Amino acid sequence: MWMNDFISLVYPRICTCCGNSLWKGEEVICTLCEYRLPKTWYHLEHDNPVSRIFWGRARVESATAYLHFNKGNMVQHLIHHLKYKERKDVGVWLGSHYGTYLKSSPLFRSAEAIIPVPLHRKKQLTRGYNQSEQFGMGLAKSMKLPLEVQTLCRNSVSETQTRKRRYKRWENVSGIFEVRNPEKLAGRHLLLVDDVITTGATLEACVQTLSSIPDVRISIATIASTRN
Repeated sequence: MWMNDFISLVYPRICTCCGNSLWKGEEVICTLCEYRLPKTWYHLEHDNPVSRIFWGRARVESATAYLHFNKGNMVQHLIHHLKYKERKDVGVWLGSHYGTYLKSSPLFRSAEAIIPVPLHRKKQLTRGYNQSEQFGMGLAKSMKLPLEVQTLCRNSVSETQTRKRRYKRWENVSGIFEVRNPEKLAGRHLLLVDDVITTGATLEACVQTLSSIPDVRISIATIASTRN
């Protein structure tokens, strides 16, 4: 007990959103910031702004995002820490919490495996980890589902999508994914996961690739969506 108190003095545990100290039992963000998270509740609606992104573009069963992403809001802060500050625990925490909602949703509770959008191995070596995989780990834990990280692979490095328009984003990722051992997931309901969805180009490319698996069903869940 005294050792934990000493460690807390030297390395204080602080909220990733507001910077205040975390109390016993709190992880990653404080209770107040957790309450203030801008949840979308899209997992309760088949017709929502995220699912509409894929209408006429890709065969998706259901699609959702946990949080609303706006420039400067706490969600952007969380994503920044996850992607660039080596805070893998942020992704796992978000996945674990969202998984408790998804496993009780009629739209997502039939999912049988979780597949994170992959990074190219060179980019993953540079960053040290895949942020979408961390989110997937949290989902897998709370939903009690297997996390499949070897099935969907990225076979080439794409340019950053940040400043590209919708068609250029799609063109940038078209054909860069491949499926390995597709028979392993034949006939199953897959939950494809990513960090933030904007135009959906990367996820669309993943869905098109995964659709080569016989009798597969694909749903999508992301940490956040830029569409409110």
